[in-house]
Amino acid sequence: MTPPVTPAAAGRAPRVLVADDQTLIRTGFRLILTARGIDVVGEAADGAEAVAAARELRPDVVLMDIRMPNTDGLEATRRILEHTPDCRVLILTTFDLDRYVYAALSLGASGFLLKDVTPEHLAAAVRLVDTGDALLAPSITRRLVERFASPSACGPAVHADLSALTPRELEVLSLLGRGLSNAELAAELTLSEATVKSHVARIFAKLSLRDRAQAVVLAYETELVRPGESGGRRPPAP
Repeated sequence: MTPPVTPAAAGRAPRVLVADDQTLIRTGFRLILTARGIDVVGEAADGAEAVAAARELRPDVVLMDIRMPNTDGLEATRRILEHTPDCRVLILTTFDLDRYVYAALSLGASGFLLKDVTPEHLAAAVRLVDTGDALLAPSITRRLVERFASPSACGPAVHADLSALTPRELEVLSLLGRGLSNAELAAELTLSEATVKSHVARIFAKLSLRDRAQAVVLAYETELVRPGESGGRRPPAP
Protein backbone atom coordinates (compact mmCIF):
# COMPACT_ATOMS: atom_id res chain seq x y z
CA MET A 1 0.00 0.00 0.00
CA THR A 2 1.36 3.41 -0.93
CA PRO A 3 1.68 5.71 2.11
CA PRO A 4 -0.31 8.94 2.10
CA VAL A 5 1.54 11.99 0.86
CA THR A 6 1.13 15.12 2.93
CA PRO A 7 0.37 18.41 1.15
CA ALA A 8 3.78 19.77 2.10
CA ALA A 9 5.50 16.73 0.61
CA ALA A 10 3.35 16.63 -2.51
CA GLY A 11 5.09 19.55 -4.19
CA ARG A 12 8.64 18.18 -4.03
CA ALA A 13 10.61 15.10 -3.16
CA PRO A 14 12.45 15.15 0.19
CA ARG A 15 16.23 15.07 -0.23
CA VAL A 16 17.68 12.30 1.93
CA LEU A 17 21.15 11.31 3.13
CA VAL A 18 21.53 7.68 4.31
CA ALA A 19 24.21 7.10 6.98
CA ASP A 20 24.91 3.48 7.92
CA ASP A 21 28.11 1.43 8.10
CA GLN A 22 26.53 -1.51 6.29
CA THR A 23 26.58 -1.17 2.51
CA LEU A 24 23.64 -3.55 2.08
CA ILE A 25 21.40 -1.45 4.32
CA ARG A 26 22.36 1.78 2.56
CA THR A 27 21.68 0.23 -0.82
CA GLY A 28 18.37 -1.23 0.30
CA PHE A 29 17.16 2.06 1.74
CA ARG A 30 18.22 3.91 -1.41
CA LEU A 31 16.24 1.50 -3.61
CA ILE A 32 13.18 1.64 -1.35
CA LEU A 33 13.09 5.43 -1.14
CA THR A 34 13.90 6.08 -4.80
CA ALA A 35 11.13 3.73 -5.89
CA ARG A 36 8.71 5.83 -3.82
CA GLY A 37 9.66 9.19 -5.27
CA ILE A 38 12.14 10.27 -2.59
CA ASP A 39 15.49 11.70 -3.70
CA VAL A 40 18.49 10.01 -2.03
CA VAL A 41 21.24 12.59 -2.54
CA GLY A 42 24.07 10.76 -0.79
CA GLU A 43 25.35 7.98 1.45
CA ALA A 44 27.78 7.87 4.36
CA ALA A 45 29.53 4.89 5.98
CA ASP A 46 30.27 6.56 9.32
CA GLY A 47 29.44 9.66 11.34
CA ALA A 48 32.30 11.76 10.05
CA GLU A 49 31.23 11.12 6.46
CA ALA A 50 27.64 11.93 7.42
CA VAL A 51 28.63 15.31 8.88
CA ALA A 52 30.70 16.21 5.81
CA ALA A 53 27.98 15.06 3.41
CA ALA A 54 25.27 16.96 5.30
CA ARG A 55 27.28 20.18 5.08
CA GLU A 56 27.93 19.70 1.37
CA LEU A 57 24.59 18.34 0.21
CA ARG A 58 22.18 20.07 2.64
CA PRO A 59 19.65 17.19 2.74
CA ASP A 60 16.19 17.66 4.19
CA VAL A 61 16.40 14.41 6.17
CA VAL A 62 19.28 12.26 7.38
CA LEU A 63 18.61 8.58 8.09
CA MET A 64 21.21 8.06 10.82
CA ASP A 65 22.49 4.78 12.21
CA ILE A 66 23.61 5.20 15.82
CA ARG A 67 26.33 2.57 16.06
CA MET A 68 28.97 3.36 13.45
CA PRO A 69 32.80 3.31 13.53
CA ASN A 70 34.97 6.39 14.00
CA THR A 71 32.37 9.09 14.74
CA ASP A 72 29.13 7.48 15.92
CA GLY A 73 25.63 8.59 14.97
CA LEU A 74 25.09 10.47 18.22
CA GLU A 75 28.04 12.81 17.73
CA ALA A 76 27.19 13.12 14.05
CA THR A 77 23.63 14.16 14.95
CA ARG A 78 24.95 16.84 17.30
CA ARG A 79 27.32 18.26 14.68
CA ILE A 80 24.78 18.18 11.86
CA LEU A 81 22.05 19.96 13.83
CA GLU A 82 24.57 22.48 15.15
CA HIS A 83 25.62 23.52 11.64
CA THR A 84 22.42 22.80 9.67
CA PRO A 85 19.54 23.27 12.14
CA ASP A 86 16.89 23.01 9.42
CA CYS A 87 17.94 19.42 8.68
CA ARG A 88 15.87 16.61 10.24
CA VAL A 89 17.57 13.54 11.66
CA LEU A 90 15.74 10.23 11.80
CA ILE A 91 17.54 7.66 13.94
CA LEU A 92 17.86 4.04 12.77
CA THR A 93 18.28 1.39 15.45
CA THR A 94 17.91 -2.33 15.99
CA PHE A 95 16.72 -1.74 19.55
CA ASP A 96 13.56 0.09 20.61
CA LEU A 97 14.99 0.72 24.09
CA ASP A 98 18.43 2.04 23.21
CA ARG A 99 19.87 4.70 25.53
CA TYR A 100 21.61 6.26 22.56
CA VAL A 101 18.26 6.85 20.90
CA TYR A 102 17.11 8.85 23.92
CA ALA A 103 20.33 10.87 23.82
CA ALA A 104 19.77 11.57 20.12
CA LEU A 105 16.22 12.79 20.81
CA SER A 106 17.67 15.10 23.48
CA LEU A 107 20.05 16.52 20.87
CA GLY A 108 17.18 17.31 18.51
CA ALA A 109 16.64 14.19 16.41
CA SER A 110 13.08 14.10 15.11
CA GLY A 111 12.35 10.46 15.88
CA PHE A 112 13.55 6.93 15.36
CA LEU A 113 12.83 3.80 13.36
CA LEU A 114 13.69 0.16 13.86
CA LYS A 115 15.76 -1.22 10.98
CA ASP A 116 13.16 -3.88 10.25
CA VAL A 117 10.68 -1.17 9.26
CA THR A 118 8.49 -1.90 6.23
CA PRO A 119 9.29 -0.06 2.97
CA GLU A 120 5.98 1.82 3.15
CA HIS A 121 6.58 2.92 6.73
CA LEU A 122 10.13 4.06 5.92
CA ALA A 123 8.97 6.28 3.07
CA ALA A 124 6.04 7.65 5.08
CA ALA A 125 8.38 8.40 8.01
CA VAL A 126 10.77 10.38 5.81
CA ARG A 127 7.91 12.43 4.41
CA LEU A 128 6.52 13.03 7.90
CA VAL A 129 9.72 14.43 9.40
CA ASP A 130 10.36 16.42 6.22
CA THR A 131 7.20 18.40 6.99
CA GLY A 132 8.65 19.35 10.39
CA ASP A 133 6.74 16.83 12.48
CA ALA A 134 8.29 14.25 14.79
CA LEU A 135 8.12 10.51 14.36
CA LEU A 136 7.21 9.11 17.76
CA ALA A 137 5.61 5.84 18.68
CA PRO A 138 4.13 7.07 21.98
CA SER A 139 4.45 3.83 23.96
CA ILE A 140 8.05 3.20 22.90
CA THR A 141 9.08 6.84 23.32
CA ARG A 142 7.56 6.98 26.80
CA ARG A 143 9.43 3.81 27.80
CA LEU A 144 12.66 5.25 26.41
CA VAL A 145 12.29 8.48 28.34
CA GLU A 146 11.22 6.78 31.56
CA ARG A 147 14.22 4.47 31.42
CA PHE A 148 16.90 7.00 30.53
CA ALA A 149 15.77 10.51 31.54
CA SER A 150 17.60 11.98 34.50
CA PRO A 151 16.05 15.08 36.10
CA SER A 152 18.32 18.09 36.19
CA ALA A 153 19.97 18.96 39.47
CA CYS A 154 19.65 22.67 38.78
CA GLY A 155 16.55 23.10 40.96
CA PRO A 156 14.71 26.37 40.35
CA ALA A 157 16.52 27.04 37.06
CA VAL A 158 14.79 24.02 35.54
CA HIS A 159 11.36 25.43 36.17
CA ALA A 160 12.30 28.91 34.93
CA ASP A 161 12.06 27.54 31.38
CA LEU A 162 8.41 26.69 31.97
CA SER A 163 7.45 29.96 33.65
CA ALA A 164 6.35 31.50 30.35
CA LEU A 165 3.64 28.86 29.91
CA THR A 166 0.05 29.36 30.98
CA PRO A 167 -1.58 26.72 33.24
CA ARG A 168 -3.36 25.27 30.20
CA GLU A 169 -0.09 25.10 28.24
CA LEU A 170 1.59 23.33 31.15
CA GLU A 171 -1.25 20.82 31.11
CA VAL A 172 -0.86 20.28 27.37
CA LEU A 173 2.93 19.86 27.71
CA SER A 174 2.42 17.32 30.48
CA LEU A 175 0.10 15.26 28.30
CA LEU A 176 2.50 15.59 25.35
CA GLY A 177 5.17 14.15 27.62
CA ARG A 178 2.97 11.13 28.24
CA GLY A 179 2.84 10.48 24.51
CA LEU A 180 -0.69 11.65 23.67
CA SER A 181 -1.48 12.57 20.06
CA ASN A 182 -3.36 15.76 19.17
CA ALA A 183 -6.59 13.77 18.86
CA GLU A 184 -6.06 12.20 22.29
CA LEU A 185 -5.19 15.61 23.77
CA ALA A 186 -8.40 17.06 22.34
CA ALA A 187 -10.47 14.24 23.86
CA GLU A 188 -8.72 14.46 27.24
CA LEU A 189 -9.09 18.25 27.52
CA THR A 190 -12.49 18.51 25.78
CA LEU A 191 -11.08 20.84 23.15
CA SER A 192 -11.08 20.89 19.36
CA GLU A 193 -8.00 19.58 17.57
CA ALA A 194 -7.47 23.05 16.09
CA THR A 195 -7.30 24.54 19.60
CA VAL A 196 -4.89 21.83 20.71
CA LYS A 197 -2.65 22.52 17.70
CA SER A 198 -2.61 26.21 18.65
CA HIS A 199 -1.57 25.38 22.21
CA VAL A 200 1.16 23.04 20.98
CA ALA A 201 2.49 25.65 18.53
CA ARG A 202 2.66 28.29 21.29
CA ILE A 203 4.48 25.88 23.60
CA PHE A 204 7.04 25.14 20.89
CA ALA A 205 7.54 28.86 20.22
CA LYS A 206 7.87 29.84 23.89
CA LEU A 207 10.30 27.04 24.74
CA SER A 208 12.20 27.06 21.40
CA LEU A 209 11.35 23.42 20.74
CA ARG A 210 11.79 21.84 17.31
CA ASP A 211 9.07 19.22 17.62
CA ARG A 212 7.22 16.74 19.84
CA ALA A 213 10.36 14.70 20.46
CA GLN A 214 12.00 17.58 22.28
CA ALA A 215 8.72 18.34 24.08
CA VAL A 216 8.62 14.79 25.47
CA VAL A 217 12.22 15.00 26.64
CA LEU A 218 11.69 18.41 28.26
CA ALA A 219 8.55 17.29 30.08
CA TYR A 220 10.52 14.55 31.81
CA GLU A 221 13.73 16.46 32.43
CA THR A 222 11.84 19.31 34.12
CA GLU A 223 9.90 16.71 36.14
CA LEU A 224 6.60 17.98 34.77
CA VAL A 225 6.07 14.28 34.05
CA ARG A 226 7.58 11.60 36.25
CA PRO A 227 8.44 8.03 35.29
CA GLY A 228 5.51 5.71 35.79
CA GLU A 229 2.80 8.29 35.09
CA SER A 230 0.60 7.27 32.18
CA GLY A 231 -1.49 9.09 29.62
CA GLY A 232 -4.70 10.64 30.86
CA ARG A 233 -3.40 11.67 34.27
CA ARG A 234 -3.27 15.43 34.50
CA PRO A 235 -0.71 17.33 36.54
CA PRO A 236 -1.91 18.99 39.73
CA ALA A 237 -3.34 22.46 39.22
CA PRO A 238 -0.74 25.21 39.78
